[in-house]
Amino acid sequence: MAASEVVVVMDFDKTIIDCDSDNWVVDELGATELFNQLLPTMPWNSLMDRMMKELHSQGTKIEDIVAVLKRTPIHSRIIQAIKCAHALGCDLKIVSDANVFFIDTILKHHGLKECFSEINTNPSFVDEEGRLRIFPYHDFTEHPHGCPHPCPPNMCKGIVIERIQASLSAMEEKKTIIYMGDGLGDFCPSLKLGDGDYMLPRKDFPVWDLVCKNRSLIKAEVCEWSNGEEFEHVLLHFITKVTIDKSNTNGNNAIQLYSDCKVQTMPGSSHQAFSQTLYVPH
Repeated sequence: MAASEVVVVMDFDKTIIDCDSDNWVVDELGATELFNQLLPTMPWNSLMDRMMKELHSQGTKIEDIVAVLKRTPIHSRIIQAIKCAHALGCDLKIVSDANVFFIDTILKHHGLKECFSEINTNPSFVDEEGRLRIFPYHDFTEHPHGCPHPCPPNMCKGIVIERIQASLSAMEEKKTIIYMGDGLGDFCPSLKLGDGDYMLPRKDFPVWDLVCKNRSLIKAEVCEWSNGEEFEHVLLHFITKVTIDKSNTNGNNAIQLYSDCKVQTMPGSSHQAFSQTLYVPH
């Protein structure tokens, strides 16, 4: 496949979807007040598990949660970009502080589940009573991850990236990692990326601020994005760049890659603004 040398790792909340999935479900099911009352009293994952218990006790069914998840906002160009990257042969993975049930439900609804080879997130399942249970990725009470960076106690994405990198290093062909994220927890994995990799932070979100303030600590090339159109354009731009660089061919293949996916690129004026403003200097 054209882009088989590329591994794309994405956050989920506010990266693939345009909201926080936990907050979306709580708000849409009318439980925001209780959530805010309990928030200071327990860790986030424990709180979400508790909220699922409270909603279940009030008569909320798993089908109600599914219906809310299917309404989660996601930009059509992001859906298109993911399908295109998969069609080109990229290995797509998710590293997210959401949970398995939320992510699987949303991806399946938009026909994206099969695009991802790996989903690293907090485990969840529907128990025999029909209640959704949510648990932390790392058991932070028994085995804290001890990361010094601003990672939540239940998940250090840097550790996940290191495991992915270790699995890739066993392959004969060197892979390039493209990482896309928005939150504080996406800063740690950005520090694990190497020369030749790409960090694509969402502009004006927490990880972008940290990247800008600590640019010298990041070995990867950095390029920001702001919305669904830029997500698509930036992701496919770097997939094309990596593919051309590795095949040592000319720029015409870039056009072929885009046309193979029937991608609508941004207008010329927007592209000029993109090339002038989206790079984050060292």
